Amino acid sequence: MALFLCFLIIMISSSNAQGGPPSPGYYPNSKFGSIDFNQGFRNLWGPQHQSLDQGQLTIWLDSTSGSGFKSLKPYRSGYYSADIKLQSGYTAGVITSFYLSNNEDYPGHHDEIDIEFLGTTLDKPYTLQTNVYIRGTGDGNIIGREMKFHLWFDPTQDFHNYAILWSPNEIIFLVDDVPIRRYPRKSDATFPSRPMWLYGSIWDASSWATEDGKYKADYSYQPFIGRYKSFKQVGCTTDGPASCRPPSVSPSSSSGLSQQQYSAMDWVQKNYLVYDYCSDPKRDHSQIPEC
Repeated sequence: MALFLCFLIIMISSSNAQGGPPSPGYYPNSKFGSIDFNQGFRNLWGPQHQSLDQGQLTIWLDSTSGSGFKSLKPYRSGYYSADIKLQSGYTAGVITSFYLSNNEDYPGHHDEIDIEFLGTTLDKPYTLQTNVYIRGTGDGNIIGREMKFHLWFDPTQDFHNYAILWSPNEIIFLVDDVPIRRYPRKSDATFPSRPMWLYGSIWDASSWATEDGKYKADYSYQPFIGRYKSFKQVGCTTDGPASCRPPSVSPSSSSGLSQQQYSAMDWVQKNYLVYDYCSDPKRDHSQIPEC
């Protein structure tokens, strides 16, 4: 009997690891209403590679161009999400993204909070890269703060929700309401505080996107398509009242996460985290003091 119970526990644990994460216990995305694309965004580049049909935005990359979009207003903080479905098959070199940035306002020394899907070869899964830049481009002059994940589902088979919470105290990345990363404010020097716009794009990043540039975009597989819907922008715009406060993703309506949310995040990081800049011995840790 003891042997059977031991076997049963191992099977349940294995099943949970191969399935989804434990419940976070709270689902903040359901608390916020969606907006139509034209209510919150405009095309930024590649208009001929963008279409809108019944609330679903499709953008694509081919050998002539990619495409990108931008929010109508800049924000000081907030919650931002979209349901996204990725291209299947060979997508090496291609980046599909959803992010906050002020690169047009501060070229060369901007802030950025990224969700980027790094394209892949036929035999490997997508990598979801989260990143935070503070006053820099990430081109070697300033340090990026990357954490990379595989996902516990196939992001090409259906839409899944991807979200960023940016508050004065923390940045939290969520996938289907499961927190996967929390980046707390430890100092002014390591936290983005200037206003940012919300963007999405699909583009050729062959020089670095897939295994540090080993595999390039192959346009015999074009077009490469990204699909977005159910946009949510809940935040404090730069022209809003100074008293505005961003929403919370915690059931207590405070900063941070509940213990159940932390447990779900720990599970994701234990099972699906594939790179953490803080654990990289090649990084100059004097430049990333928050680690």
